[in-house]
Amino acid sequence: MTYSELMSAGIRMLTEAGFEEARTDVRTLVCHACGTELTELLLNAGLNVPHKQERRFFSMLERRLKHEPVQYITGEQEFCGIKFHVRPGVLIPRPETELLAEAVFRSASGKRVLDLCTGSGCIAVTVAKLGSPSLVAAADCSEAALKIAKENAALQDAEISFFCGDLFEPVEGTYDIIVSNPPYIKSGIIRELMTEVRDFEPELALDGKADGLYFYRRICAEAKEYLNPGGRLMFEIGYDQGTEVSELLITEGYTGVEVKQDYAGLDRMVFAVWPVQNKESKDV
Repeated sequence: MTYSELMSAGIRMLTEAGFEEARTDVRTLVCHACGTELTELLLNAGLNVPHKQERRFFSMLERRLKHEPVQYITGEQEFCGIKFHVRPGVLIPRPETELLAEAVFRSASGKRVLDLCTGSGCIAVTVAKLGSPSLVAAADCSEAALKIAKENAALQDAEISFFCGDLFEPVEGTYDIIVSNPPYIKSGIIRELMTEVRDFEPELALDGKADGLYFYRRICAEAKEYLNPGGRLMFEIGYDQGTEVSELLITEGYTGVEVKQDYAGLDRMVFAVWPVQNKESKDV
């Protein structure tokens, strides 16, 4: 079987099973199975595939046919131009989260940054690599997620302090920027999510409790003790949560509240400032 025939067979199988991104998925899986880049793969389309690579591809394809995310099959996902390790137990980094990471690293020069609910570490590592922060810390309640985040930090030679525990409970010091992409899906609709998300990604990283706002409430209330005067709180949100999260911030005394949209024009981020007069710095 040639590379061209291998890809055609894979595309046909996924298409017949109802996968909308069949061509993209197959190309990614073939490249990973064969240890090659797409350009080389297309140039060698007429060559025969070694049997070991062919078997590996069809093994991966079987996993995809069961709706396992491509990123878990290959073990990686690109984010802001950086390749991250991902495995079951950690949320797969999304393109929309890149907007949040970019907003942070562009304003992080000389700043102390905390990434709360870090997951794979994609935001923290990106800020450490592409920004010029004085310090980056990251926290998560999942030991499995933190293990992967630490792997990603080591792979990118990113200097990050990690804390494991419930939100701010294990966190030390104060920060100029606290960024978070917390769980924000309403508990009642998690079973309605697409199979790839519902059955494979960790519910711990998805479930924002009854109204999806549980973690925003806690972070807005607790972050005040960890933000330096004039420090910024920067959230990713669900597309329909801009008004509610803004109101939480205003109620807790934050100022300069801004809702930012993604490339689709949907509300995706909320930024706010903890006023200078509200708190003395406790930086350590």
